[in-house]
Amino acid sequence: MIYILIASVLWGTTGTVQTLAPETATPLTIGAIRMVAGGVMLFFCAWIRGKLDIRSLSIKHVLISAVSISVFQPTFFSAVAITGVAVGTVVALGTAPAMAGMMEWFLWKRKPTKEWWISTTMAIIGCTILFLTNEAEINVRPVGILLAMIAGFGFATYILYSKELLVYHDSETVVAMIFFTSGLLLMPLLIIGDASWIIMPRGMVVSVYLGGITTAGAYLLFANGLKYTVASNAVTLTLAEPMTAALLGVFFVGESLSTYAWMGIGLIILGLGNLSLSSKRKPLSILNGE
Repeated sequence: MIYILIASVLWGTTGTVQTLAPETATPLTIGAIRMVAGGVMLFFCAWIRGKLDIRSLSIKHVLISAVSISVFQPTFFSAVAITGVAVGTVVALGTAPAMAGMMEWFLWKRKPTKEWWISTTMAIIGCTILFLTNEAEINVRPVGILLAMIAGFGFATYILYSKELLVYHDSETVVAMIFFTSGLLLMPLLIIGDASWIIMPRGMVVSVYLGGITTAGAYLLFANGLKYTVASNAVTLTLAEPMTAALLGVFFVGESLSTYAWMGIGLIILGLGNLSLSSKRKPLSILNGE
């Protein structure tokens, strides 16, 4: 599970790093360059290392995973733009664990455990308190809420189907094929939008970090952790991402958190800690759904 938590922490740095991008950079082009750069890096690294073994790799699962993570990027950034960081983040990342648990139960008959329900509820409440008590203006707009829920569904679907691929295939092969395909799907956003900021020195640094660290590196770590973790648990653990983003805002951007927001962070930590401890007590065969 440590790999998943590290990946979530890396994802949590994206918001801070995006503030360093050139002014002409938009949320959609930033999301697209993450997938394109990350996908290319993963593909060529796997190819050079001889890990690109696509024999018997399910094309269906690769496409579903790639489309799902491709849907997540633009819908999440658009939801945040429409309805604000607080509501967009809470709805997208808050609904994803519940959706993953229900889908895993329905599709693969893996019923979530009591510990999962408790931990997920604590983490979601903590995430809600963290954001909704720390933003002066809350914009609840139906279109933004819908986009955030679609983003949550896309993220949950990506994890569930990539998890199935990881049962039988090397994690490097799986993430390389999924993100290279996703990069191809999101390439039109770079063509249609203004992506000239990418060739600026600061834009290049931001693009390399977002593509190499928060996408290629983070999702490879996530895949290695997901290989030995129940998918629904993995989605809950990703709630460490908004907590990281909030803490970075305090220590590096100069933002402040209310007392209630700190209580929210405490609940997230308790929820994730409880889930980690309960999962360590389960044998690997159970985690893989055997």
